[in-house]
Amino acid sequence: MKNTLRLLPLILIFACNTGPTKDTGKKQLDLLAQKYVRLGLNIGQYDPDFVDAYYGPDSLKPASKQGSFPKDSFLAEVDALKKALQDISGATDNDTIRIRANWITQQLTAFSRRIRIFSGEFKPFDEESKELFGAVAPVYPEEHYRSLVAELDSLLPGKGPVPERFQQLANRFVIPKDKLDTVFKTGIEEARKRTLQHYDLPSTESFTLEYVSGKPWMGYNWYKGNYKSLIQISADLKIFIEKAIDLGCHEGYPGHHVYNMLLEKNLYHDKGWVEISLYPLFSPQSLIAEGSANYGIEIAFPGEEKTTFTKAVLLPLAGLDTTGITAYFKALDIKGRLNYARNEVARGMLNGSMSDSTAVQWLLNYTLLNREAAEKGLQFIRKNRSYVINYNYGQDLIKNYINTKTAAGQPEKRWDAFGYLLSNQITPADLIKAGGTK
Repeated sequence: MKNTLRLLPLILIFACNTGPTKDTGKKQLDLLAQKYVRLGLNIGQYDPDFVDAYYGPDSLKPASKQGSFPKDSFLAEVDALKKALQDISGATDNDTIRIRANWITQQLTAFSRRIRIFSGEFKPFDEESKELFGAVAPVYPEEHYRSLVAELDSLLPGKGPVPERFQQLANRFVIPKDKLDTVFKTGIEEARKRTLQHYDLPSTESFTLEYVSGKPWMGYNWYKGNYKSLIQISADLKIFIEKAIDLGCHEGYPGHHVYNMLLEKNLYHDKGWVEISLYPLFSPQSLIAEGSANYGIEIAFPGEEKTTFTKAVLLPLAGLDTTGITAYFKALDIKGRLNYARNEVARGMLNGSMSDSTAVQWLLNYTLLNREAAEKGLQFIRKNRSYVINYNYGQDLIKNYINTKTAAGQPEKRWDAFGYLLSNQITPADLIKAGGTK
C-alpha cells in the first residue's frame, strides 16, 4: 500500500504534464490548419484554378484581393508554415497530429510549385508532377503502345488502320442528344444504388446535373459543401454509351461526390479538421481524388457487370442496337491501358520534345480518340499540365493499395478498404508504400 501511495504523486504529475502537451499540440496544429486554409484562399483570389472546393467558415475567406500577385510573400508563408508543421510533427508522439501535419505539409509543397507555375516558372514534367501530386508516373516507350494497338487489330471488325476501325465500332454506340439526360440519370442512379448498399451516406446528399459546352474536359464535379454537388457533362462532342456509367461513377458514386462528402462529414464536421474544407486542385489530394474516382467504376461495376447493365438497360433506353457491344467493351479495356499515352504526350509537350501536331497524332493513334476529342485533350494538357497522371497512375496506385488491403474474392472487403481511403488523409506516399510501387 505504501509503495502504491508513493507512486500516486508521480502518476498525477505525469498525467498533468502529458495531457496539456497533447492538447497544446492539437491547438497549435488547428491554428496552423487555419493559416493553411487562409493561404490557399488568398492564392485562389489570383489563380482562378487554385481552389476546386471550399466549404469551411466564412471567417477564413480573404476580404479582397490587393495589388499584383505577391509571389514572394506567398512562398515565404508556405515555407514558414512547413517549418512550423515539421516542428510539431517532430515533437509529438501523437500519431493523429503527425499524420495531419504531414498531410498539410505535402499539400503545401504543391502550393509552392503551383505559385511558381502561375508566375511562369516551370520544371520538367516529372519534377512538376512530383511536387504537385507527390508521384512520378512510369515512362513507357512507343513500342508499348504499338503492342496494345496490335491487340486490338484481331479484336476489331473490318480492315484498315486500328484507330479508324475502333471509331467505326464506337460510333455505333453514340447516345442520341434527345436520350442523353435519361441515359445519364439512369447510369448515375444505378451507381448511387450500388454505393448505398455499402455506405451510409448523409440523408441530405444530392447533386444537380447540367450539360455544358466549350470545356476542355468530359465531366466535372463542383462540390458545394453540405453534401451537395453540381455535376457538369460536356455535351458538345459525341458521348458514347459507356460514359453514362464511367462519368456517373467518376463524378458521382462512388467517385468525387462521395469522396468529398465522406471527407466533409468524417473529418471536417465530426473531427473539426478545418484543413480538409479546402480542396486545392493542384495538390496530392487530386491524385487520390482522380485515382479513386476512376477505380470507383471497377468497384461499382466489377467484372462483366458494366457490359451487362449497358446491354440490358442503357442501350435500349438510348434506342441503340446491342450488336457488337461485347467486343466494344473488350476494346475499351485495352483503350484504358493505352491511357498512359496521355502522360507521354503531356511529358513531351511540357519538356519541349513534342510538337502540337505530333501530340495530336499520338492521341489519335494511341489513345484512340477521334479528332475532336484529341483537340480537346490537347486543350486539357495545355491548361492542366502534369495533372493527367492522376487519372491513370493514380488509378493504378489506388488499385494496388486496395489489393494489398483485401484478399481475392472479397468484394465487400474492397468496399470497406475503399471507404477507409475516401474518409482519411491518405497521401500518394502512403499508396506507394502500401502498394510497393516506386
